[in-house]
Amino acid sequence: MSICPKGKISKARRDKRRANWKMTAPNLVKCSKCGELMMPHRVCKNCGAYNKKEIVAVD
Repeated sequence: MSICPKGKISKARRDKRRANWKMTAPNLVKCSKCGELMMPHRVCKNCGAYNKKEIVAVD
């Protein structure tokens, strides 16, 4: 049995596949308690609150 060549993939076809692989800016929302910008569905790093309730005690 011999090897099975994969075939030549052109540069255009390769680059088309890589065209959608890009970075996006993180989505930020205002904290409902302190107003600081934070990532959604996470505890606020500034005040330690989530959904207007204190979850983590911040010094």
